[in-house]
Amino acid sequence: MEDLFDISGKTAVVTGGSRGIGFMIARGFVEAGARVYIASRKAAVCDAAAEELSRKGECFSIPADLSSKEGVKALADAIREQEKGLDILVNNAGATWGAPFEEFPESGWDKILAINVKAPFYLTQELKPLLKMNASDASPSRIINIGSVAGFGTGGVAFSYGPSKAAIHQMTRDWAFQFAADRITVNCIAPGPFPSKMMAFLTDNEEYRRKIEENVPLGRIGTPEDAAGLAIFLASRASAWMTGNVIPLDGGGLIRPSSSASLD
Repeated sequence: MEDLFDISGKTAVVTGGSRGIGFMIARGFVEAGARVYIASRKAAVCDAAAEELSRKGECFSIPADLSSKEGVKALADAIREQEKGLDILVNNAGATWGAPFEEFPESGWDKILAINVKAPFYLTQELKPLLKMNASDASPSRIINIGSVAGFGTGGVAFSYGPSKAAIHQMTRDWAFQFAADRITVNCIAPGPFPSKMMAFLTDNEEYRRKIEENVPLGRIGTPEDAAGLAIFLASRASAWMTGNVIPLDGGGLIRPSSSASLD
């Protein structure tokens, strides 16, 4: 039982790993003894993040633009040059787009679907042979997709973002069944509010942050330990018989009663 959450010696790829939830997960993996490759579009930012994490363990930077299939393949080729097998793939890289409904542009759909849906699909397609190489009954390889509570809820104003995350939730379930025979588990984390570049316009504003926290039953936004803890669980022996799950990580936000619900 003492090794139940041990991921030391495993090899992981974390896209969007230079900041936000991706960085939180990458840091957790590195500190837990995994060998971690992080990818993000801006080379300087990716390199700086990897340098910081390398003070705590093994972390390597592979800058990559995942908005195109060519960029996805370039990342996969770089991983294949370094590794013959892979234990963990975290599909975290994502983007959002804000504009009024009446003015929402086609580019707001094209960019979000390319990064949030197509990129994880094609990267998984490219790296699945490496995941299969390291997979076994006792120690399945792991795919951890990063969805969002926006993929469950309604009324969102980032019109292409919620549907893109709902697609990730569905792909998680599809892949879980399809990849089970290869001993690859597929689960999804659906975060609520965390401090990140995407959420900074809200979480960096004291008034907005307080309003967000008032809507979270546990009374706060997420922390790096929250993100890393669930990811390590999903990458460890403790979750070896779990697949096809979409797990909200939101402090209970999705179970909060609506204003019209009776509490009697």
